[in-house]
Amino acid sequence: MKDTNNSIKNKKKFFIIGLNYKKADAQKRGLFSIDKSAQTALLIEAKALQIPSLSVLSTCNRTELYGFADHPYQLIKLLCKYSEGNVEAFEKIAYIYKENEAIDHIFRVGVGLDSQILGDFEIISQLRNSFKKAKEENMLNTYMERLINAVIQAGKLVKNNTRLSSGATSVSFATVQYIRNNIPKVDQKDILLFGTGKIGRNTVENLVKHTEHQAVSLINRTKVKAEEIGEKYNLVVKDFKNLTSEINKTDILIVATGAQIPSIIPQHLTPRKRPLYIIDLSIPQNVAPEVEQFDFVHRIHLDELSAITKKTQQERQREIPKAEACIEEIKSEFLEWVHIRRFTPVIRALKNNLTRIKENEIAYQQKKMNDFNLQQAEVLGNRLVQKIISQIMGKLRSEEGTVENSIELLSEVFQLESKNISS
Repeated sequence: MKDTNNSIKNKKKFFIIGLNYKKADAQKRGLFSIDKSAQTALLIEAKALQIPSLSVLSTCNRTELYGFADHPYQLIKLLCKYSEGNVEAFEKIAYIYKENEAIDHIFRVGVGLDSQILGDFEIISQLRNSFKKAKEENMLNTYMERLINAVIQAGKLVKNNTRLSSGATSVSFATVQYIRNNIPKVDQKDILLFGTGKIGRNTVENLVKHTEHQAVSLINRTKVKAEEIGEKYNLVVKDFKNLTSEINKTDILIVATGAQIPSIIPQHLTPRKRPLYIIDLSIPQNVAPEVEQFDFVHRIHLDELSAITKKTQQERQREIPKAEACIEEIKSEFLEWVHIRRFTPVIRALKNNLTRIKENEIAYQQKKMNDFNLQQAEVLGNRLVQKIISQIMGKLRSEEGTVENSIELLSEVFQLESKNISS
């Protein structure tokens, strides 16, 4: 029975290795980024190395490998081979989680508790896709498939039962929410976005993603940059030389320029009856305060929108205990399945052994007895086998740290071969 015990002790462990925004800046994260073709190559090599199950997640905020290995260094070597990073750099910014710690980590990632923006639910679709890719490459075992389904289930529970993902968490999203919530008949308004830097691009993306508004135009000092975004989102691009006339045609002006002095001044405005909403997302302010001399102007600055995002973050922080309770509910079900799964092979082998004993005894008694009732003997024998199995299952389920010892004892008593109980 030494072989049986070794087969239990030498099973590969579940690890998560990776790095994220907490200790690695954008440049360092970029070194360990793995593109889609490299992910495929990594999974193919992992299969050749007899790693039974592996998934790769690489986003702008994190790169993580989820899989089974004898030692986490196997996964670290693969990560470094298929990225531009190296082991020395990895060790300075990385984390390694094993078994239950790894399970805790992936649940927190999946529901948005480990995201740079608390409650960011985009990560769950990225996780789902990474595990889907692993399955396509035949690199997803039953354990990891069950795990990702549990994480997805926990994410749904958090989303439906908490406010962890509610409200605006970025200035660009807060801008869209402000427009939707504070400007009457917004679907009838024209929107002009001035400036297509990072904040401007994010604002365009949020306008397109969270509204059905079609009357959005772009204007930028460098027209080529605006045209790239306009083509991507099918938006109209205006000429910078017509800035004044375009401002006076629009209802909502969003300013996201990076100038050191105001880009919008009173001279850009022509008196009119309908209101003009000017939202300034720039630092320093790119809309001169003097524009408010016009009664029709409603000026909203970055500080007002930042207050919205700060309030959202505070509200989300209060939802963390509820989210953690949701995780525990689903995680406990998964861990129960893992616990039972540990002794399923030996129970299967035990049932087969008891069934052979039953069949041999029935055959023996049938030869000795003339009036032997085979049907009744089969029923009685099957019931006894099932009752013994149920008793043993109940005992194993109630044990915490001694399952391996119990399995070893069962294997010795019933002479179970190690090859029959390997998982």
